[in-house]
Amino acid sequence: MKSHQTTQTMKPATAAKKLGVYLEATPAEFQEGDVSRAELNELQADPPEWLRELRANGPHPRPVVAAKLGVSIAGLARGGVTEPLTTEQIDALKKDGPEWLEKERATQAEVRKEADRIKNKKNADND
Repeated sequence: MKSHQTTQTMKPATAAKKLGVYLEATPAEFQEGDVSRAELNELQADPPEWLRELRANGPHPRPVVAAKLGVSIAGLARGGVTEPLTTEQIDALKKDGPEWLEKERATQAEVRKEADRIKNKKNADND
């Protein structure tokens, strides 16, 4: 009996998420078909112009926007940011420094500090 190995594929939404890009901004041919693991690896290793452009200028999906602003995805929502943003819009937000952004950055810093404290305590307890 021959072993038949099937090609592992993923939906375009999953591939876009792994690539860190907003699906609706990708080319139609990317959105319309499944993406194999090999194709994903190729896109990551040697990104085509459209992928380089999206990564550089957006529009960016919420996880990328949140990371670039230094806040959580929930913090974006609390700040009223529900749509994908371009790099230019993100830079403008950073420059303007609205009150909600400063508050969410402070909250995120506290969350990170607490996570570090817990991690250090666990490590100390295991020693």
